[in-house]
Order: sequence, then structure tokens, then C-alpha cells
Amino acid sequence: MRQLEIDWQAQWVWGNGEVSPRNEWRCFRKTFDVGSEGWGAAKISITADSRYALYVNGTKVGRGPVRSWPFEQSYDTYEIGHLLHKGRPNVIGVMVLHFGVSNFYYLRGRGGLLVQVESEHEGHSVVELVTDESWKASLHLGYDSRSGRMSCQQGYAERMDASAWPMDWYLPDYDDSAWDQATIVGAVGIEPWSRLVPRDIPFLTEELVWPVRIESLHQVKPVAWTASIDVRNQMVPESVNHANPVGFAGYMATVVRTEKVVKAVLGIVQPSTVKGCSVNGEWLEPERYTGVLPERYAEIELKAGDNLILLETTGVDHGRTLQLGIDCDAYFEVVSPLGEAGIDTSPFISIGPFTSFECIDHQESSDTLHPYEGLGSSSAGDDRKDELDADVLPAFNTYVEIRSLSTAKDLSRYTDWIRPFPLELVSRDSIFALSVWKKEALAQAVPYPLQQAVIPSVNPAILPRYEGADTEFILDFGRELSGFIQFEVDAAEGTILDFYGYEYMRDGWRQDTFDLDNTLRYTCSEGRQSYTSYVRRGFRYLMVTVRNDARAVKMYGVQVQQSNYPIAEIGKFQSSDALLNDIWQISKHTTRLCMEDTFVDCPAYEQVFWVGDSRNEALVNYYVFGATEIVERCLRLVPGSRTQTPLYVDQVPSAWSSVIPNWTFFWALASCEYYEHTGDEVFARDLWLHIRFTLEHYEQKLDDRGLLFIKGWNLLDWAPIDQPNNGVVTHQNMILVKTLRSAAELAKAVGDVGEAAEYEGKALRLSQAINKHLWSKERSAYLDCIHANGRASTVFSMQTQVIAYLCGVAEGERADQMKTYLFAPPTDFVQIGSPFMSFFYYEALAKMGRIGIDRMITDMRQHFGQMIEYDATTCWEMYPNFAENRANPDMLTRSHCHAWSAAPGYFLGAHVLGVTPADKGWRKVVVAPQPADLQWARGTVPLPQEGRIDVAWRLEEDGRVMRLQVWAPRSVDVEICIPEGMDGIVERHEV
Repeated sequence: MRQLEIDWQAQWVWGNGEVSPRNEWRCFRKTFDVGSEGWGAAKISITADSRYALYVNGTKVGRGPVRSWPFEQSYDTYEIGHLLHKGRPNVIGVMVLHFGVSNFYYLRGRGGLLVQVESEHEGHSVVELVTDESWKASLHLGYDSRSGRMSCQQGYAERMDASAWPMDWYLPDYDDSAWDQATIVGAVGIEPWSRLVPRDIPFLTEELVWPVRIESLHQVKPVAWTASIDVRNQMVPESVNHANPVGFAGYMATVVRTEKVVKAVLGIVQPSTVKGCSVNGEWLEPERYTGVLPERYAEIELKAGDNLILLETTGVDHGRTLQLGIDCDAYFEVVSPLGEAGIDTSPFISIGPFTSFECIDHQESSDTLHPYEGLGSSSAGDDRKDELDADVLPAFNTYVEIRSLSTAKDLSRYTDWIRPFPLELVSRDSIFALSVWKKEALAQAVPYPLQQAVIPSVNPAILPRYEGADTEFILDFGRELSGFIQFEVDAAEGTILDFYGYEYMRDGWRQDTFDLDNTLRYTCSEGRQSYTSYVRRGFRYLMVTVRNDARAVKMYGVQVQQSNYPIAEIGKFQSSDALLNDIWQISKHTTRLCMEDTFVDCPAYEQVFWVGDSRNEALVNYYVFGATEIVERCLRLVPGSRTQTPLYVDQVPSAWSSVIPNWTFFWALASCEYYEHTGDEVFARDLWLHIRFTLEHYEQKLDDRGLLFIKGWNLLDWAPIDQPNNGVVTHQNMILVKTLRSAAELAKAVGDVGEAAEYEGKALRLSQAINKHLWSKERSAYLDCIHANGRASTVFSMQTQVIAYLCGVAEGERADQMKTYLFAPPTDFVQIGSPFMSFFYYEALAKMGRIGIDRMITDMRQHFGQMIEYDATTCWEMYPNFAENRANPDMLTRSHCHAWSAAPGYFLGAHVLGVTPADKGWRKVVVAPQPADLQWARGTVPLPQEGRIDVAWRLEEDGRVMRLQVWAPRSVDVEICIPEGMDGIVERHEV
């Protein structure tokens, strides 16, 4: 649903100050009249760098823009005529959040807002107002620009002080006379937004969802001091301009000042690159720490006066925030080791870096993934096996000397290496650390009246208060959600509400979202007030902690504005197996939550469009929702990464220049599948050019044996298969074969017969090379890889054998051998480690017919049934099979909502219901149910253009007869197939 392009007369505007400030929230206003006649069909077009929320006369109109490449900046258009007032002033209010740092869904540009309002007069469009110097602009002083990064993938955690800024700033009656005039940035077409493109998908939903119950109530006491600290951008300041990992070696330091000798606890709640710590020159050995990784806590003794805390911050950092805390019963201060710090500096300093480098670590241009050995990501308390050596650092002796410093005065010898941390890199508090680490937590029975907080009612819940302690309660929303926190309270000015969202808890154990600061702090103004967050979050459980409450807080409700790509739940599946029905439901819900303005890997940790994940997500979506515009948008975004690498980046649009070859191949396959699904020939012609472009560059990576030999992130599964980042990796050679064959078919479709024949030949030659060099006669299996030094892998995995069969590389006796492995995996082969890999396993099983479908259903019940057993409402990212997948016995998976895992949503419809296309655009459909051990099944599969296929089957007469009913549009040619060995009673209905 692409909007019409417009003739831009507006100019980009911003406010005074930095061009690209870090985490800056700005408000813009324009007051105007529409006259007594009004403007009729008025519309507003808007975009901003980085995110906006739009209000017209106090009504929230929308938020955006959708993620896009800066050189193809997306804009939105809304109808607003019904919101305008005749004969009195109108106001447009826009909140703009500028990230000021690159991440996995945004490339750093500069602050900017662009607005144009047009109306229709006698069939002609008239420009009524535009952004220019007549607009008013102001910093929103309620938002704390020092809040920490949510994660390396995302922007910032939200810190809002309602007492510091009027909540009615976007209403017509607000007096903006003290605001500044907006500053002109430039005309449309300036860099970095060289081209503007209209939004190409519908606006996302916002559906109010209430919690189902209060899960728990605690009286809690917080630790004394916390902060979240951006070590990466301090050590390598230019790293704000990209999202690539950076390596560095150095230290950070602060001073804790006390009046007397006292014991304290140092908490490294989330260590980032902290390898170790010393207090007054005493290095804390591993046995001094407690806590389950990544948390590390050490009891320390502070002397009267100044105590030097030195943290060794050496490693490869992708942008993971250091969450630090100190707890002590006596009064203390955290001050700069340099004495009186300037107004713009924090109590921390950095020493170094003694070396630093950017890891463009998954591109073909890298000479090595880690130019310096010993810069791993080990955390405080580890056994320090990755010690640096003198050959790594030019100033190695200086680096080692600093470890033994015992006082701040000793730092005077190293002034050339010292820089203060600016305030913007050190938050005032770490809400994440405060939510995870408490001095005391005393469980309380939940009073029944408190459950009023989860009930839509005029009656508020009165939150209990505890003398000298905070009130913490946990809301269970009953299922995973993705959207924006909303609440309404009556509280005293200065009351603090801390919100922390997470995905999983069981039997008193909570899985904290390490590497994701999934928090919001709201400081209340006086009285009754409501707030809706501007930052998207994913979670099931929401911890709410009330602090500094001068009087009882009345809670009128906490909700989530569930937001996702707008879809109708057309697809359905039910069967005689209640477990399979539940599995299908969580697959559907997972896919929904991972459909935003693109497909995303997960709604919590990342919210990133991973290119390879989306291939499987698209297939599931076809069967449960039938949406096609989001798929086309995703596929068309990918070639924009050619400015970073001709091999295409694995997540887009992103400032991390990372390549997973398989993800590019999956993108090409998904493009071919989209053409087959829709029959869209314009799309086929457009995408063929981009597919051919990248495949030509991959062909340059073939070695003398004719095998793909590449340096990159050669990933397929999280399991411990042998897939080195440099060498010949078997599975991606095989997937390249399938990609070349699909490219040949696409070339035929666009009329390029010569290219089609050429690509068929390339696929054949690569398949022959794989069978010649990557087959183990001794093991009757394909080996995982050949390392860069020529060493053949000794690892054999199910992943490689599955891909060999699925991609048609194994033929004849070898194909028969693969079938035996698929049905009965050898125990000494590496087993499948993620539901993502299971998708390909199920595709391979489906090629085997009925026996394969039987095995597929058994596997679904085993692996996805485990999720249901643990009360999952969405599909997990990983299986808890290997140490790689499970940090501790309670941690079943990292992400509890990952759409790459939603395979049952596709396979139950395609093979148990048995509905598959037999022609482009589903003009012909085959209905061939595979009952496995089910007695009946019924459901619906959406068609890409219009209509749907409804199927209901039931086995009768002890399974000898299938009664099959099919409803389909009369325009669709339906071929109905009864399973071999059964008689059929068939009813075909036209709709």
C-alpha cells in the first residue's frame, strides 16, 4: 500500500545545538488557522531523523517513520481534515527522538524534521503549511538524555520526569512564546536524506491489552548506588558512527569516598568488557566473586577517605552497556579520581585505550576476525586465560603497571592516557541494575483488592507502602506482547515508578534480560496523570517498583499498546491433537509479534530485521496471515546494503556491516518464493538484477576446487557444528547450489534464457565439487567443513546432512543414506540446536512423503511440546540441548519469542491440511492431506490475492476412509489427492 509521492516545498528543520546529539528529545509546534471554510480533505506528510510522534490539536495521529536507508528516507502521510477546527487556532505538535548513535536498525544521520500539509481545492492539491523558521522548537526537558543504551541493537532506555516539563505542550492552549524558532537544516534532497520515498506498508496497530493478574508483591530495599556506563563510545569515540564491534585494551577508574572504614559490595551486574577489578591496588581474584554469570558481586572493604576502584576494560565490544553498582550501609560518594570534575564530566575516567580497532568482522575485506589476540569478552572473576602479551600492545609495560595502582595520586604518571568520561556516557542510575540486584526483597501475599490494578474499572488499586522500603509488584500479561507501556496513576510529585519488562519466570526464578536494558523510569508530577511510552518493548512480565512515595499511589491501570503489522488472522488449524493445536497457536502469535515495519527476529532483545530469519517468517506468514506487502518491503530493503558490501548485509538497514552468506542466499530464495507466491512479474524483474549482482560477487569466492571459500560469519545453527569463519563450510556451499538453481528459474521467468542455462551449469559444477571434496567415504556422510589451513573437519552434524538432502546435492545412494539419517539421526552427530534449523529439517522430511511427515509431527511434539510444558505463549529461539544454548539449568533459551522458530505455522497448513500451490500466484492449488496419526484436522490457508482455502478432513472406518471437504474460490483450480492406500469421500465447494 505505497502512498503517493508528493511535491515537497517543506524544508528540514531542527533546533539549536549539536547536529547529531546523543539521545535528544525535541518538541516542535506550529500554530495556524484554517479559516471559516476549513481545508476539507487535508493531509499531512511527515518524516524525521530518527523517530517522531505526531499530534494534531492534542490527538495523537501516529508515530514513525518506518526503518529505512538514510538515502531512501521514508515518510508518512495521514488524513487530518477531521481533526482541524474552523475559526480558532490549530496546532501541530511533533516529538522527535534523535538517537545520535548508529545501531542495528538505524544508520546515524543528523537531527531533522520535515512536515508538509496539503489540502484539496477543486481537484487540485494546495500546500497550506510547511516546516520552516516559523515553527517553534524546544528540548523536552523531561527526558533524560543520559539514560543508557537499551542494547547494542537498539536506542536508549526511557527516563521521563513529568515534573520537569508540561505534559500539555502539544495542546492548542499551551504558551510556546518562550520556545526558540526552528533552525533550517536545508531543502529536500540534502544529505543524508538524498531521496524521500513514501511509506510502502500500512500503519501499525495499537491495541490496548491489560495484564491478567498480579504475579507477586515484594517489599524491597534498593542498593545504594548504580550507573549504566557506555565504555565502547568512551574508548573509541568514533564508534558512534557505526555498529561494528570494536576492540580495545584499557581501564576505567573512579574513587569511592567514605568517612570511616566500612564493608561494601561491588556489583558488576552486567560486565560489558570488564575483565577484572582492583580496590586500592588489591586485585579481586575469581574466588572473591559470587553470583551466576554474567552477574558478579564482591564484598570489599573501604578505608576512611578515598578508595580507588580500577576496572580492566579490555575486550571486543558491540555496544553492551556496563551496569555497575555499589552497596554500603554507610554514607559514601563516588567522585572523580582527578579531583574536582568539570560540570560536563562524570566521576569516571578512562585510561587508554592502549590499542583499539574496528572489527568489520564478517566482511570479505577483513584480514582476520580479531587482529589482536586476547581481547575476548571474559567478565570479572574469570580465570584470565586470555592474558595479553607484550607483542600485542606497544605500551604493554605501562598497561601492566596500571593494574597495581593503589591510589588516585598514582594516576599522575599516566596523564597522557587519561580522559574523563563525559556525563552523557554515564547514567544517573541503572534501572536495570536496581531491578535485578536488591539489598533486600521480602515477599508479601497479594491482597485481593490490589488485583484491581489489572481490571478495567473506575476504581483504582491502592498500592501498599512500606516504611523505609520500596513497593515492587509484578504484572503477568498472560502472553508475550510487543508495544508501548501505558499507565495512569495518582501520586505525589517526585514519586518514582520503575518499570522492567522480561519474558520468563518459573518457580521463583526470573530470567533477566542481560544485554537488554528493558526499563522505563517515570518520575511523577502531582496528582492524577497518565503516560504512554514512546519506546517499543517486548515482554510478558512487567516489574513495577514504586520509590520515594510521599503518599499512597493510586494505580488506575497499566497496559500495553500492542503494536504490530496489521493482519487479519485468516489462517486456522485445529486437529484431534490438542498439543499440536497449542503449538500452532504459539507459532501464530510469535509471527504476529515479530511483524513490525519489517519482520524482526524478536520483539524484546533486538527488534532487528535479520534477512535470513525473514525467509522462514515469510513462509509462516503466508499460511497464517497471508500478508504480502511486508514481505515485498523486506526483500526490497536488502539490496540497499550494497553500499556496505556487494555480498549484502545480514541485517538491514543497519550500521553493522556484517555478512552471513547463508542469509544472503536465503534472501535470494525468499525473493524467488515471493514471485512464485504472488506471480508479481515486476517484482521478479526488479529483484533478478540484485540477485544476479550479489551472486556474481559470491562466485569470485570460489577456490581452485570450485568450492565457496569465504571469510564471514558462516552460520546456520547455534549448535556446535564446525562452521569456521574462514574456510569451506559445507552447508553454505550446498545452500548456494539451491540458490543458483532458484536464480536460474527466476531468470527463465523474466525471459533471460541464456542466464538461466548459465546458472544451472554453475549449480551443477558446485554440486559436483561438493560431492568430490566434502564427502567422507569412511563415515558415509558429508563433513562439516575444510578449514582455512586445509584440515578436513572431523565433525559430522545433522545440519550438514539435512542441507545435503534438502538442496538436492546428495543423489542416488548418498541421498538414500541421507534419508536414513533424517529418520534416525546418529547419536554421535551434532544434533539440531534451534527451531530455525528444524525448519530446514522439516522441509527435508516433507520431501520424503508420508514417512517424513510422520517423523516431523513426532519431532514437533517433542521440541515444541517442551515449550508448551513450560507455559510458552511464543516459540523459543533455541533448544536447551547444548552448553552453547543454555547458560544455566534454569535458562531454557535466550529469547522466548523468535519468529525464525515458528515452523509449525507453515508445515501444519502445508502438509497436515495439505494445501500447497501448484502454479504461480496460487492459480492452481493441490490439497493433499497427510494425516500422520491424527484422526481429524480442519483449517484455513489464505490466498495471496483474494479468498482462502478451507479444508476439513476426518478418518473413518478405522482409518481406511478419509472424508475430505474443500472450500475454494471458483477461480482457483483445485487438485485433490487422497493419501495412498485410503479411500476418499470428497466434497468440493466453490465460494
